[in-house]
Amino acid sequence: MLEATSAPKNTTEYVDQVIEYAPPNFEFRFLNARTAFQRVDVFHVHWPELIVRGRNRFETILRCLGLQVALYLMRARGTAIVRTLHNLEPHEPGIAAERWAISRLDAATDLLVTINPIRGPHEEAIYIPHGHYRGSYEAHKKPEPIEGRIAFAGLIRPYKGVERLITAFQGAETPGLSLRVVGKPTDALRVTIEDAANADPRITACFGYLSDEDFVAEISSAELMCLPYDDVYNSGVLLAVLSLDRPALVKETPSTRALADEVGPGWIHFFSGELNSEDIDRAIRSARATRRAGRPCLEGRDWQRVADQYADAFIEAIRRARQRRRAVWRRR
Repeated sequence: MLEATSAPKNTTEYVDQVIEYAPPNFEFRFLNARTAFQRVDVFHVHWPELIVRGRNRFETILRCLGLQVALYLMRARGTAIVRTLHNLEPHEPGIAAERWAISRLDAATDLLVTINPIRGPHEEAIYIPHGHYRGSYEAHKKPEPIEGRIAFAGLIRPYKGVERLITAFQGAETPGLSLRVVGKPTDALRVTIEDAANADPRITACFGYLSDEDFVAEISSAELMCLPYDDVYNSGVLLAVLSLDRPALVKETPSTRALADEVGPGWIHFFSGELNSEDIDRAIRSARATRRAGRPCLEGRDWQRVADQYADAFIEAIRRARQRRRAVWRRR
């Protein structure tokens, strides 16, 4: 199996969990300039834009062309191509060459996996739920929540709405609120957050990638997590928040509504449109007033079950690839 990611880093990242719990007879390699052209049974893609997006336009075009060569060799060798659909569209659109390369990859894909029951336009996809992180976080200390703390955690990018969160927080009327922002920002957003923190002592930040231990501590310390993304199809951070038994405020979408119904009342709170101060006030009141079950219901989301379903999906993709190859030979 060739995973279109870097090698595991002993973290709780999605691909790392799939690999850790995979059957022992599955051998995994990881994408680089050498392995891209080796013979493998399955090529498993997660975020295709990360394969083709370079540091500049020239490097991006070279990567797009290199992917086409690799796909040609894979098709000739009968490699099955599996794509896990983490997002319906890339969060940050690229140049035309990227869109062309990804469309070619999609056309060559033998099996599509969605980690969301809301399949959107991909009704043919196989559904494998996103796993929870309870087992991964068990060893780490979980402090008690700090009353009034609203928190954001994860990569800090423009599409994630952190600037709107800061503005909404500053206008909230609930007494005793504070805002904690943690994660790796772009340079511009780092300046924005630092300026806000310097102007308002209720706002604090911690920049950079967090260890699992620090991540667990930050999430657990929040009374309410706020993920003000423009659109939410899948969110590993939201699953991490629920794994740590913290309530969250997110934009209402078909996907987040389905997850809220699954995990039970009181764990996921919604805003619509653009996040504003009233949304924060309403969510913190609701989180305090709603009687929640002891833990969110995350049945069926343990990683062993997820990995077993992936093993079945890989085998099915190999069958489809072989069937496709036989059909090509019959037409010749």
